[in-house]
Amino acid sequence: MMSFLERFFEDPYYQREEPRRPEELDDPDLIISPDTRRENRLPPGQTRTRKWPVLDAHGTPRIDLASWTLEVGGLVARPLRWTLAEFMGLPSVRVYADFHCVTRWSRLGNIWTGVATREIAQRVGIKPEARFVLVEGYDHGWTTNLPLDYFLAEDSLFAWAHDGRPIPPEHGGPVRLIVPQLYAWKSAKWVKRVTFLERDQAGFWEEGGYHMRGNPWVGPDGERFRWQDGG
Repeated sequence: MMSFLERFFEDPYYQREEPRRPEELDDPDLIISPDTRRENRLPPGQTRTRKWPVLDAHGTPRIDLASWTLEVGGLVARPLRWTLAEFMGLPSVRVYADFHCVTRWSRLGNIWTGVATREIAQRVGIKPEARFVLVEGYDHGWTTNLPLDYFLAEDSLFAWAHDGRPIPPEHGGPVRLIVPQLYAWKSAKWVKRVTFLERDQAGFWEEGGYHMRGNPWVGPDGERFRWQDGG
């Protein structure tokens, strides 16, 4: 039996069970990230964690939920902005996905709830020349870049809940981007603005040498750094 102190200090995000295989999930509305179907769900150089570590560049920003907005612009037909109430009223999806941090830990078997990136893209009308996305967070203008096709993958979403709970501030709440098929730094916390671009533009970590794409499954150790491509 768990002691009183163990219950008091229990980590609500600690995974006590093994991650479920996609075929074990009896939920026809759940979007299954394709990487969860791999025989070995750990990319090269990764180790599974049962916790949910907190990592960021500047610490958790203070965000006034009453004034929070998500702006989408750039190469779009209809630049739009949503308040939190408006955003929460958009059609939602649920995604079963793994989460791989470039610092070599992976958290397997997450269920994210939020608004599909495809939903947002459809509403703003992406122009044909758009090829990349730049995402800005509320944390001191932090940015990250990613190719449009990863941003628009079926399993990509702007998430406001994780495993049935609202995403807490330290993990990127009220809303964060989730792009399961890339390393987790591309899944920007505290999303503030999304800009569609014709040409790639390095973000915060990319300027410091992180990979411009960041696919954890490419090569013998994933796409962690820009020098891996000779650039």
